[in-house]
Amino acid sequence: MRELVLHCLEAQAEALSDALLEAGALSVSVEDADLGTADEKPLFGEPGTEPDVQAWDRNRVVALLPDGADPAQLVEQAMADSGLDPALASGWSLREVPDADWVRLTQSQFSPIQIASRLWIVPSWHRDAPEVAADAGAADAIHIELDPGLAFGTGSHPTTHLCLAWLEAELPADAAVLDYGCGSGILAIAARKLGSGPVTAVDIDPQAVQSTADNARINAVELQAMLPDALPAGTFRVVVANILSNPLKVLAPMLAARVAPGGDLVLSGVLERQAEEVAAAYAPWLAMSVWRERDGWVCLHGRRA
Repeated sequence: MRELVLHCLEAQAEALSDALLEAGALSVSVEDADLGTADEKPLFGEPGTEPDVQAWDRNRVVALLPDGADPAQLVEQAMADSGLDPALASGWSLREVPDADWVRLTQSQFSPIQIASRLWIVPSWHRDAPEVAADAGAADAIHIELDPGLAFGTGSHPTTHLCLAWLEAELPADAAVLDYGCGSGILAIAARKLGSGPVTAVDIDPQAVQSTADNARINAVELQAMLPDALPAGTFRVVVANILSNPLKVLAPMLAARVAPGGDLVLSGVLERQAEEVAAAYAPWLAMSVWRERDGWVCLHGRRA
């Protein structure tokens, strides 16, 4: 297969990408044309939000071409459809895409992840790998089989790692647990494998609810996965929510009310600089403090009186 490569400025990147897709490109990606140089500029955005800047000052737009496509014709059509200056396309080039086992290549990017001392997140393709048997084969090791997918939560992000570490270190035996914003279900599954009582997993995304149910079945654990409207009344010994700071602040009255007297509330998805304002949102009900920090993210913990 071949890739078509063009260069453009920030203001042109989105329109050019859309035009190439409309003209027949299989996929389009936008790269920093200054990548690897002193002029490289990272784009920052909190997970789940759009960065303020959508492209770089100078961009490399890469379009994957269907077999047999005429690149000159595709570029001409894209320019006509987008209304961009035709001179923009004068410097296009082609590059070959080497044949590869893309499934195996993608899988190779995801290795088993160790959380603290006992807990391991293991993709299914590493289930029988020698390194898993050697490094995660201790008698007390707990494996969660989880493949990267559409739902958030593979154990690799610092916020997920922090919540898992809290569960491993602090989860009371037989505690009823609510995982609010369950995503892939990784926290709910970990709680069950670590010896919790009944676990309820909630998410606003039906796809995440289904993903949690499927992953629980793969890991041979029982839990209840549902949308928020289906959550029955009641409180939980442990409530964990790994979302983002703004939703956590909005949800403060509801999440605090779900914590049983003497119970624990565990929050993540919070940057260090956001910790105080999130804690302040929960102050009327619980005193929240930073339990642990990792790579600029924090896990907040509070106990209801």
